[in-house]
Parts: sequence; C-alpha cells; structure tokens
Amino acid sequence: MNILAIIGHVVISFLASTGALAIFAGKGIYHAVTPPLYFRIIGQQMMRIGYYSLPVVGLTAFFTGGALALQIYVGGSRFNAESIVPTIVVLGITRELGPVLGGLMVAGRVAAAIAAEIGTMRVTEQIDALSTLSTNPFKYLVGPRLVAATATMPILVLIGDLIGVMGGYVVSITRLDLNGAAYMKNTIDFLETQDVVSGLAKAAVFGFIIALMGTFHGYRSKGGAQGVGAATTNAVVTASVLILAANYLLTEVFFSS
Repeated sequence: MNILAIIGHVVISFLASTGALAIFAGKGIYHAVTPPLYFRIIGQQMMRIGYYSLPVVGLTAFFTGGALALQIYVGGSRFNAESIVPTIVVLGITRELGPVLGGLMVAGRVAAAIAAEIGTMRVTEQIDALSTLSTNPFKYLVGPRLVAATATMPILVLIGDLIGVMGGYVVSITRLDLNGAAYMKNTIDFLETQDVVSGLAKAAVFGFIIALMGTFHGYRSKGGAQGVGAATTNAVVTASVLILAANYLLTEVFFSS
C-alpha cells in the first residue's frame, strides 16, 4: 500500500504541475496578445534573447556543420558516395540540428536568466509591489518575454542555419578536398522550402517553450536564494526536455508522410 501511495502522490503532483503550467501558459498568451502591450520591454527582451545569444548559437552551428560534414564523409566514403555530404549537411542543419541545438543553447542561457530575474523579484516581493501599483505581473513580466522569444528564435535559427551550412562548406573544401562550386550547387539543388520553414516553425515553438519555462519557474519560486537557484535549474532542465519532446512531435507533423 505504501508503494501505491507513493505512485499516487507522484501522479497527482505531476497532474497538478501540468495543470498549473497550462493555466499559466493560457494567462501568459492572453496577456501577450491583448493591449496594452509594453513594446519597450519587448524590444529589450528581443535584444537579450536574440542579439546577445547570437555568438553562442553561431559558434555552435559552425562547429556542428563542420563535424557533420566530417562524419558524413567518413560514412559516405565506405559506399563511394562522398557527394552526399552537402545534401545531408544542409538537410540536417535546417531540419533538425539548427533549431534543436540552437534551442538548447538558448535555453541554457535565456531560460536560466529569466527564471533568476523573475525569481529574485518574487522572493524580494517586487512582483507583489507591481500588483499594488495596479500593474499586472503577467502583462509586464510574462507576456513581453513570450512575444520576444517566440519572434526572435526563428531569426536566430535562420542565421544559425546559414552559419552551420557555411561550416560544413569550409570543412569540406579545406579538409575533404571537395569542389566548392559543386558543393554549393548540390546544397541549393536539394534544399526545399519545407526544410527551412519546418526548422523555423520549430524554432518559434522552442522560443515559446524557453520563455514559458523561465517565467513559470521564476514566478513560482520561493524560499530565498535557494529557491531562486532551484527555479533556475528547473527552468533549464524542463525547457531542454520539452524542446526535445516538441521536436519529435513537430517532426512527425511535418515529415510523417
């Protein structure tokens, strides 16, 4: 009976957390799309989420494209199919690796920052002060971050895709002695609009998840500095897991046929 009680407690806690997250997401979306909108805060968050994350996303994409080219060349050479390198690199980057790795890197940087910022405001009662000043915390803190992350991530991933493909190109012509003109021609010929659009759609969803988990855990943090630290850790972990889960579901939607 103790085992059943433990299992029941875990299930109930999971359902309660899921329900709380769904309600929080619904309120956040509502306040993100209804006036008044704090465009200045949205712009600031777009700079913090997008512009300041560009170096780490760019470096990640460049080295990922280079490593992918090396691995594909090794595998293709076993079947005398070295020409597939540009095709697989561009498809792998635009469909999967670009949005997923970009999302994970931004989650590690942005979700933690959002959770720490809002968590500190919670434990120092600044959020309560906003309410006493007739300022809705969801309208001021949650909504702008959801809008900024959702709008910025596709742009960030698009730039990362270009850098990742360029990383594969540089490695291919310098290390693998592939023809540069043929590489670019194969890349352009085999790339389709759906490949890019699916990756950008994933990026928008990932951006929403990152901002949602950062604000959710930060908003619900308690217990002083230790609670803020726990909220930061939980935000990064849950955002990363949800990004991987959402990536599978979106891949099924776009490419199941």
